[in-house]
Amino acid sequence: MRCVNRFQEAGNGHPPAATDNCHRQGAEPPPIPLSRAVILSNILGETFLATRPNHNCLERVRTEQPKKSKDASLSDPARPRIAIFGATGAVGSLVCKLLVDRQFPCESIRFFGAPRTKTTQPGDRQIEFAGKLYPVEPLIRDRVFDIDIAIASTPDEVARDIAPWVVAQGGILIDESAAHRMLDTVPLVIPEVNPEALVHHSGIIASPNCSTTQMVVCLKPLLDAFGLKRVVVTTYQAASGAGNAARQELLDSTRAVLDGDLFQHKHFESPLALNLWPKIGGIRDDGYTSEEFKMVHETRKILGIPNLPVCATCVRVPVENCHSESIVVETDRPFSIDEVRTLFGNSSGIAVVDDPGQRFLPTPQNCTGRDEVFVGRIRRDSSVENGIVFWCVSDNLRKGAATNAVQIAERLVNSLV
Repeated sequence: MRCVNRFQEAGNGHPPAATDNCHRQGAEPPPIPLSRAVILSNILGETFLATRPNHNCLERVRTEQPKKSKDASLSDPARPRIAIFGATGAVGSLVCKLLVDRQFPCESIRFFGAPRTKTTQPGDRQIEFAGKLYPVEPLIRDRVFDIDIAIASTPDEVARDIAPWVVAQGGILIDESAAHRMLDTVPLVIPEVNPEALVHHSGIIASPNCSTTQMVVCLKPLLDAFGLKRVVVTTYQAASGAGNAARQELLDSTRAVLDGDLFQHKHFESPLALNLWPKIGGIRDDGYTSEEFKMVHETRKILGIPNLPVCATCVRVPVENCHSESIVVETDRPFSIDEVRTLFGNSSGIAVVDDPGQRFLPTPQNCTGRDEVFVGRIRRDSSVENGIVFWCVSDNLRKGAATNAVQIAERLVNSLV
């Protein structure tokens, strides 16, 4: 079967753009399935709260009273009031760009950052969105009101604090941190994989870890067609996964090494310039890192296979952007490689780039800035009866974070679940 270069063929990997955005009028998509009143009732219910007694962030929802809205009327559910938490960070700023590019329909939008310091004056921080300047508001309890959907790109501890604030005033939080991912009451969603999980939310929806997301997008069609017996993955994760400052440190330190200068690294445990570091996150008692632990358990939850054998090794590499992964899958049922290629090629969110003879293969350089998960080097693992090996690359800031969160919001608004 001829392998094709999908870089020219693949689009942006998202549904057709909505006809509205925050500054345009037009046709309205169907409403959000659950009204804000129903969401609030579900989240505050005694049964729900009793299921997770050990998670303080959810317990606080029961005791915190919703802040009285300055606008007593409910917003149009087809044009929700949007908030971006962590709007000035690497992922938050990309979320803002994607909302404009994808013409996301909304009645209003607000942007939030860390509370101002003593030296910061009101109005100092602004964000340009769709040609207009908006203030960056401090992310404090008293400012969280009149929000239907909030997308949060914040540290875990901040996400735990703000979740009850959003839910108590009737909104939905799409959380990109790890704070809520493994809670039984919170769906962990990749729209191409398990959109049906959205109907079970009670005000909080989690977006997976970046390295998990690109792998599971590829595993889902294999699961449906052949079943999954075992998964082994090695990741090659870019500096941008550690934030903007870490990304800049890679560039600065590489220049210093090439010039023969000394450089004091701050954001990585080991110098990353012209180097690798086979440890992302803290080391657990079993020898695995927290990043590897996330990949194992998030994969099982998203796919709905609690005991799926998954072995992960996560490595930081001196690449500016895009995570790459070598994935080995053992299936329950036999397959042909042509079947696998066709399966990947017909799957939503995947672009096959697999022509080594013509030097068409996925690399970080040619996948950055794209929303698809790119797959190549598809071949049989001859060491087992039903084994597949492939290589995949994805922009960790886009599909691994910002794009996935925006796609979840689109699903909510367009009632596609």
